[in-house]
Amino acid sequence: MSEDMKTRTGRRKTQQKSKKVGKNKKQLFKKIVIAFLIFSVIGFLAGGITLFAMIQGAPPLDPDRLMFSQPAQILDQDDELFTQLEATENRIRVNINDIPELVEDAFISVEDVRFREHFGIDIRRLFGAVAANVQSGFGAEGASTITQQVIKNAFLSPEKTISRKVQEQYLAVKLEQEYSKDQILEMYLNGIYFSEGAYGVQQAAITYFNKEDLEELTIADAALLAGLPQRPNHFNPLKNPEAAETRRNIVIGLMERHGKITAEEAEEARSISVEDQLNPSKRETYAYASFLDQVVSEVDSIEGISASDLYTAGLKIYTTLDQEAQQHVEAVLQTDEYIQNYPDNEDFQAGVTLLDTKTGEIKAIGGGRKQPEVKQAFNYATMIKKQPGSTIKPILDYGPGIEYHKWSTGRIFVDEPHRYTNSEQEIRNAGRQPEGPVTMRRALAVSLNIPAVKALQEVGLEEAQEFAEGLGVPFTNQKGERVEITEAYGIGGFTTGISTLDLAGAYSAFGNEGVYNQPHTVRKIEFPDGRVIHTSPEPEVAMSDYTAYMISDMLKTAVTSGTGTQAAIPNLPLAGKTGTTNFAQEDFARFNIPTNTYAVPDVWFAGYTTNYTAAVWTGYDRFGEGNYIGQNDRYIAQHIFKNVMSKVSEGKETEDFVQPDSVVRVGIERSTGLLPSDFTPESEIVYELFVKGTEPSKVSETYQKLDKPTDFMAAYNEDANQIVMSWNYPEATRDNVSFKVTQSINGGEFQTLDITNDMQFVVSNPEPGATYRFQVIAISDESPDLQSDPAQVEVRIPEDEVEIPDPVDDIPPEDDDETPPDDGDAPPPDDDDIDLPIDILPEEPEEEDDDNGNGNGNGNGGGNRGNDNRNNEEDS
Repeated sequence: MSEDMKTRTGRRKTQQKSKKVGKNKKQLFKKIVIAFLIFSVIGFLAGGITLFAMIQGAPPLDPDRLMFSQPAQILDQDDELFTQLEATENRIRVNINDIPELVEDAFISVEDVRFREHFGIDIRRLFGAVAANVQSGFGAEGASTITQQVIKNAFLSPEKTISRKVQEQYLAVKLEQEYSKDQILEMYLNGIYFSEGAYGVQQAAITYFNKEDLEELTIADAALLAGLPQRPNHFNPLKNPEAAETRRNIVIGLMERHGKITAEEAEEARSISVEDQLNPSKRETYAYASFLDQVVSEVDSIEGISASDLYTAGLKIYTTLDQEAQQHVEAVLQTDEYIQNYPDNEDFQAGVTLLDTKTGEIKAIGGGRKQPEVKQAFNYATMIKKQPGSTIKPILDYGPGIEYHKWSTGRIFVDEPHRYTNSEQEIRNAGRQPEGPVTMRRALAVSLNIPAVKALQEVGLEEAQEFAEGLGVPFTNQKGERVEITEAYGIGGFTTGISTLDLAGAYSAFGNEGVYNQPHTVRKIEFPDGRVIHTSPEPEVAMSDYTAYMISDMLKTAVTSGTGTQAAIPNLPLAGKTGTTNFAQEDFARFNIPTNTYAVPDVWFAGYTTNYTAAVWTGYDRFGEGNYIGQNDRYIAQHIFKNVMSKVSEGKETEDFVQPDSVVRVGIERSTGLLPSDFTPESEIVYELFVKGTEPSKVSETYQKLDKPTDFMAAYNEDANQIVMSWNYPEATRDNVSFKVTQSINGGEFQTLDITNDMQFVVSNPEPGATYRFQVIAISDESPDLQSDPAQVEVRIPEDEVEIPDPVDDIPPEDDDETPPDDGDAPPPDDDDIDLPIDILPEEPEEEDDDNGNGNGNGNGGGNRGNDNRNNEEDS
């Protein structure tokens, strides 16, 4: 084949191959397009069917429901209805024509700037929200218009689902078709919740500014109200003015940006503080206002549910309320029937939170001492942030020590002058001198500060804070940011503070074998369609059972014999702790408080049984002349606790705290924490708790058996008519002992003559013819109960000589005729009358007699100190 032919053949094959590849590519592309179209049609049909199903499930536009007339029903712990939050009680409807344009502009600027332009759905805002949700997950950002919010509040559940969102948008479009923009805005402004039980802009203006005419509202007022619906309780200006002012200024900025007000007007509005704006009105309260405040707060914090749903969604709120307990708590705080020594001062306040120890359910809340017919803007049980004083010691100091280091309740801390780390500030006990070595039990029971700080220093700040946060104790500043604790926190020196709700929640875990339940008032929420949300928090193991039991056992001591005895209830196993804060030195002059009185700002008591836990705060919301807790008021917190706990425990069996298998009780020496020796006095042995396996094995050497005196001798000196005694003692320990000298006459009981540092003793003018037995006993100067065996000696005293009369001079005159007998005829004297040297008898065998009588010695020898009072020194 020629080269030309080869070339043409190759070219033809190449062309044929190219045509075949091109044809294959066209066929593949055609298949892809067909498949895409098929899937698109299927997807469109499926999406359409799904969308149609979602829309079909949407409720009808019921005009009655647009009036927001579905209040929540509130049920107690027994599922009994006790109140209904009637919207009509706290809502004043207002016509759109009576709402100033300034107010409309404020709400539209922050909630839906294109409200008057869109058809119920803001497409621009929707695409922005879709992008945010793709990046951060569904529900990350909403695109609800005012129209959609009206629909959601009136007809739909608050849960964030695609189905609900589709229904919301569909109904919003229908609403826009049936009602005008003004009608929809009127529905919105009359339906939204503004906290403090106020629904609708008219009621809110009265609640916060006491202005019934909306025309009187300023730019700052309108902006403050417009900022509330996003998070009503959080931005409540009466409770959180800083957050409210920040939110208000954001609204003012939006009004300026959208041309509703000028820059000068915006600047002037921002310059007014929220406190200066407010002029809150008083209104009638509802039943159990303090408790329901907490219910509203919890509902507001549940994801997908707002506080406004209480009045608009027809909810059933199943709470934890014990109506009888709540009534009693209010009676204790509001009347003088139970507490007789309330100060005659209208500024004095108190707050109480009562929990179920096992579940964390809040049974009652006492929000303050204000009269019940007036709604309280501030709840002194749940909203205070006060320094907790010594009530924090089990939580920050000793609890972590037991949990992480397995300390025993008998662990020894030396109560001595002490300072904070890297500080010259000296720590002081409240009116007490340092006690020296003390057990952890005693340090906690009598609330010593120095051992508490030493415990925190040894545990470490990080571990202590971690333990306390596991018990729900907040360590946050006013911005909600976490702060790290300092050593001063260990004795209650918080920079912010806690509430009775926080403290009761933490203490309840000690009474519940270490299991923490977040305090709560809401058990479950039922929606009109029958759906139920269970809201009770899950229990969390916050500590070991040994930590909970050992803290509880020590706090029982604090109630029976420590600082909390005023809270003790007969026959009720009870643990508890007092807490007191102090004024800074400069505060006495600042508030005109006398320095020579027991004056403190706050007094607490927190305690629990296996059934109930309660925390009580007492104090003043403002300080000034006479506004301090004095000596007569210091026990009010304990008395409130006692009255509440006694009432709720009536007729109920209350079990004692059960010692777990992880704990053992062991007798130890009080001052060393070691096992007692055979010679440790009973008075120095205490029984303390140990984590099993950590109990001591070493025997204390503090108490040894003292050597008894040696070479004990006694002799009668006839010329001086004295008994002289002497003895020896080992020189190595002679400086640490004294000697007790006792005597027995003619077999009688031993009586103490003296306790002396000398090693000789003299008894003067002994009884003629008597037999004296003496003992000398060595006594430890450090521990008077530690004594040696007695050394003994016996001495017999001769009878007096019989004096023979003179033969002549002593005969009476009438007997002169009688002849006296001859001397040689006189009978010999008895043996006892023979004047011989006194025998020095050997020591008698040792006897068990350890008489510690207090009889007076009759000797006047050196070192004689009369009555023996040494045995009473410890008690005195």
